[in-house]
Amino acid sequence: MRAFVFTFGLLALTSSPLLADELQADSKIKSAIVYNDRATVTRQAVISLPAGAHTVVFEGLPALLSPDSLRAEGAATSAVKFGSVITRQVLAAQLSAPRAQELNLKLEGLQDQRRLLDSEKQALAAKKLFLTNIGAQAGLRANEEIGEINLKPDQWSGAAQAIYAGLSETAVAEIQQDVKIRTLDLEIAKVQGELAALNANQYSSYTVTVPLEAAAATQLTLDLSYQVPNAGWRPLYDARLNTDTDKLELIQYGAVRQTTGEDWGGITLSLSTAQPQRGTTLPDLTPYWVDIMGNKTFGGMAENGMLGRAMSNSVASSAPMAPAMEMMDAASDQRADKAVMQKAEFTTAQIETGGFVSEYKIPGPASVTADGTETKLMVGNFATESKIQVHIKPQLSTDAFLVSKAKLKGESPILPGTVSLFRDGAYVGQSAIPLLRPEEEHVLFFGTDDQVSVKRKVLKDEKSEAGMLVRDNVQERRTITEIQNLHKDAVQIVVKETVPTGRNEKIQTEILKDATTPGYEADSANIKGLLRWEFSLEPKARQDVTVGWTVSWPKDTRLNGL
Repeated sequence: MRAFVFTFGLLALTSSPLLADELQADSKIKSAIVYNDRATVTRQAVISLPAGAHTVVFEGLPALLSPDSLRAEGAATSAVKFGSVITRQVLAAQLSAPRAQELNLKLEGLQDQRRLLDSEKQALAAKKLFLTNIGAQAGLRANEEIGEINLKPDQWSGAAQAIYAGLSETAVAEIQQDVKIRTLDLEIAKVQGELAALNANQYSSYTVTVPLEAAAATQLTLDLSYQVPNAGWRPLYDARLNTDTDKLELIQYGAVRQTTGEDWGGITLSLSTAQPQRGTTLPDLTPYWVDIMGNKTFGGMAENGMLGRAMSNSVASSAPMAPAMEMMDAASDQRADKAVMQKAEFTTAQIETGGFVSEYKIPGPASVTADGTETKLMVGNFATESKIQVHIKPQLSTDAFLVSKAKLKGESPILPGTVSLFRDGAYVGQSAIPLLRPEEEHVLFFGTDDQVSVKRKVLKDEKSEAGMLVRDNVQERRTITEIQNLHKDAVQIVVKETVPTGRNEKIQTEILKDATTPGYEADSANIKGLLRWEFSLEPKARQDVTVGWTVSWPKDTRLNGL
């Protein structure tokens, strides 16, 4: 077997030229790599190839594909020579895309049903009008349309009952018809939306023709890859906390959505953080010229009146260029044994990493429909090293919150995304995870912990004056937070509280050592004025956290925010 990789030079035509013997490629989508705003789709066809010159034709490819992204990889038991590839757009006059044909047939059937329901409703309206006219004319002189009506007294009751029953039956039938029409209209709107997503009213498909020549009869396995827009994915997570073991299980999913014009059924799917065709380098910097104009200096204004015109020209001229198309003669190496696999590598798409690139291969076959429905696919588990804590912020609330402080392990980063929180198997809400790299920590909140009692009291809150010559305003405040652990096991407590911090050097803050529980971290997490205590609290034990501070400022000024 010989394997070949081909990056094709493309020739776009409006009509098909005369080619050698045409072989229709019965291809199926084998795999897809989904990026944040597009996807690379790979189709595979197995072709019995006679000796000589032929053309392999791929029909019904999506109209959204980028012709410049076409790439092929093939393997055969004998030498095969490929030529340039011809692409052709097929107009939608006769839809060739199977999905579009199916949707159009379905739409026609639904519209026929709609017309039948309209006709039945019109018939009901005519019947209702007829019965209403009879009731209005009964006992009176007949008009020209109804004819003369002569009813005996004993017949009035029966006639009235017959008219009532007819009108009631007609009203019920009209309501039933309205329900059917409303349901049918919803189905019609859905199909029309899918057709719009497929761009069925524009070009319906691409046809790709691959000229080739085989030295001998062989079986060729040909993979055709191309990029399409209207596809993307976003990460989702489940965070499952077991409070008995302190273990945090972090599960990642990929929510994939696409309207590319092709359903992906039972394929190999990968999710990538790469961004193809964006370039990998920055342009060169050029001199940043300034000059004096009219005895005045204009920072960043050159003589031509535009800042950095040379720079903008440089940016434009140094933008990444697409690599030159190449064509390989895979049959040129006659020395190689025909049973030995040979592979020629070609330039791949340019990728902008943004710091890292990860590719997640979805386990097992995956299916994603082309109607824009979001499909949630399992990616895998992330290993974490976690520790349960109880966080208390008494200035904001006397509720204690159960927290898992997790450190990411392994080699792969975590992308930003929504996380669903589960505590001992029960769903407690949603949160968000930022970008995390291995060995970085993040805190996830799992709701209130009713087994930790928190009470807060203000012991002192007074304003006074201080100073011998120049008196200052002084505000003193003292608080106490009483914490009790009602759990059967010890818990790790974290208490956070802020003290006032001045934006002006005339405002002075002092933490009262005799009124503040020692062991705190000042300016925790680089937040000015944030005090943080962390300690273990045994079962049924109590712990008080006290805070005392004074703030002073000039007497003749007013203080805002205290």
